[in-house]
Amino acid sequence: MAHGRAAARRVAGKLGSLLLTLFLASLLVFFSRFLVPGNPLSFLLRGRKPSPEAVAQVTAEFGLNLPPWQQYLNWVGGMLHGDFGRSLQYRQSVATVIGDRLPVTLGLVVMAGLMITVVGLVAGTVAALNRGRIADRATLTLLTVLGAIPSFVGSIVLIAVFAVQLGWFPAFGSGTGFLDMAYHLVLPSIALAIVFVVLIGKVTRMSMVEQLGREHVEVATSRGLKRATVVRRHVFRNAVGPILTVSGMLVAGLLVATSIVESAFGISGMGSLLVQSVDRLDFPVVQAIVLFVVTAFIVVNAIVDLLEPVIDPRAAAGEAGR
Repeated sequence: MAHGRAAARRVAGKLGSLLLTLFLASLLVFFSRFLVPGNPLSFLLRGRKPSPEAVAQVTAEFGLNLPPWQQYLNWVGGMLHGDFGRSLQYRQSVATVIGDRLPVTLGLVVMAGLMITVVGLVAGTVAALNRGRIADRATLTLLTVLGAIPSFVGSIVLIAVFAVQLGWFPAFGSGTGFLDMAYHLVLPSIALAIVFVVLIGKVTRMSMVEQLGREHVEVATSRGLKRATVVRRHVFRNAVGPILTVSGMLVAGLLVATSIVESAFGISGMGSLLVQSVDRLDFPVVQAIVLFVVTAFIVVNAIVDLLEPVIDPRAAAGEAGR
């Protein structure tokens, strides 16, 4: 019973913290546009010299004549009903503009995430289980080299080798249909995953090396358990907490890094849309995308925080003892 109440308090506390963080993030995202040089009216009018009446009409149409606090309340109220405003660039609903590009970006992030998880865990595990040997040094060297390659440079190399020279994959676009889109996103996913694989690989190695030196692992080994069993039950399970925490932190990085990769591969996703919208002062789209990224980061990390005691019972015991 006490454990159940403690778990309920933990969930309620995390939910309250999440809502407060989202509120503060929405304030920062919305009011930061008033600090950016430039006027959205200059883009809306496209260099023309309209009459004062036309300027007033355009200003009223997009709510730019309202005080900032009222614009914020209207923005938040609209979002709660699924209305993110109108794009200054496309003259369409922001939800429609983003919705057309969201599937491609999510597909890119999911594919890159799978690559990061598989390759990073395998590389880190191989290095940890062969600590100090050739396999360990070779893995660490490879990860260090990969970590020094920027996403844009990696994109150019992948296009030059696998698209232009070998012709195995398309160089541009996102394809049509599920299978064609997956085929088009192979190279962009690799380019997006490279840097993040390095981080997951090194964290996995460090966490597993720490667990391999623990007393309970030595006891399990002395009892004659198979090495694979010891690694699975006593090493990896206890090491997965830090790995999961870092993985949650990578969500925002992946979503932001898509802007570089999508631009390099000519993909019409949220990342490239963000770059275009910033360039053209399309504040409603910029605000919606930034808030989406921040929300995804906060929610994923809250979920990871709630899952950690389930994966590692020691974390739950530590919190219960406070």
